[in-house]
Amino acid sequence: MSDASETGPVLAADGTPLKRSLSRALRMQKMRALALIAPLLVFVLLTFLLPIADMLFRSLENQIVSDTLPRTVVALADWDADSGEAPGEPVYAALAEDLQIAAEAKMHTRVGSRLNYENPGISSLFRKAGRKVKKWDIAADGPFRDKFLDMDDKWGDPGIWRTIQSYSPRYTNGYFLNAVDMEKTPDGPELRPENERIYFTLFARTMFMSLIICLCCITLGYPVAWLLANLPSRKANLLLILVLLPFWTSLLVRTSAWKVMLQQQGVINDTLVWLGLVDDASRLVMINNQFGTIVAMTHILLPFMILPMYSVMQTIPPSYLRAAKSMGATNWTAFWRVYFPQSVPGIGAGSILVFILSIGYYITPELVGGTKGVFISNQIAFHVSTSLNWGLAAALGTILLVVVLILYWAYDKIVGIDNVKLG
Repeated sequence: MSDASETGPVLAADGTPLKRSLSRALRMQKMRALALIAPLLVFVLLTFLLPIADMLFRSLENQIVSDTLPRTVVALADWDADSGEAPGEPVYAALAEDLQIAAEAKMHTRVGSRLNYENPGISSLFRKAGRKVKKWDIAADGPFRDKFLDMDDKWGDPGIWRTIQSYSPRYTNGYFLNAVDMEKTPDGPELRPENERIYFTLFARTMFMSLIICLCCITLGYPVAWLLANLPSRKANLLLILVLLPFWTSLLVRTSAWKVMLQQQGVINDTLVWLGLVDDASRLVMINNQFGTIVAMTHILLPFMILPMYSVMQTIPPSYLRAAKSMGATNWTAFWRVYFPQSVPGIGAGSILVFILSIGYYITPELVGGTKGVFISNQIAFHVSTSLNWGLAAALGTILLVVVLILYWAYDKIVGIDNVKLG
């Protein structure tokens, strides 16, 4: 019998080597599969990955200062910020030239707004200086230091120039420092004064309240999911419609309804007073605080907990419980040692959904939370739509994303993400 080297490679029907033919067929299958999922990949890229990349860039980008005040940035490079004195005449001359060009392009207000985030009051200085400098003859007028000080004596404050110098690089960690209640100083990053620290408190409150909401949803949702899985189909379908009913109602309507119910002259307080459980003069304060936020968001997010648990419980055969009881187990032992462990994957899936959704909510906390029940997402929304400090909003969003990823990683290590099921 001859060996393979003598007979040569195995050939396909068309005469090509079988190995090459199989490789080509597999490659074509992969290309067809890739073509099928290509629209989804493009959608994810455009709506998820690119916005995240843009957010990361905005949290570090600081080009407006160096682009708008290039001569001033170069002149300030040799100034000693620790000297306690304002810079010399060359810096003021460079600022005058930069401001004149920026005012003609209407960019001086933008750089003023950027620096105003770090040192309140600078915006008005740049706005006023832009109007004045446009009328100066840069080649003939001077000295510019005196002209700036005559315009506003704040131009002699070293703190103003220290801010310009600190935020002159094209990329900065200043947004992230602000997001963790720190600030840039000549001696390096330092904590802000205690009365200005708000973001760490908001982050801690967001995590704590999201956890409480998640636990409330588990406590309330588990019995409902068990009933759905064990009732006859007709009754289970009716109960499922009631569970899904909130999805058919506007989020704003549901939140506004809770605002009406929870207020001191609302339905709940009126009922408690009518039953004699609460005195009319001592009505409960259930709104504009953490309690109101927890109640409203638990109601809104409860279906996201019930549905994963229900889908998993449906797959648990009832015969398992009967077998346990036939072997002498009590109802509680059969539930705890047989039924509950099999329902844990549904609890895990629902917990991830509820927790991640809750930390990103801002409409409900804004309407019913007041000053004590708002989340970090409310502050992000404020900076995006009101203060227009997109860099700080991006830094806060990035930190929130990192925290979620760390918690997800910890959950995977402790519980195992493979144990999470949707049924």
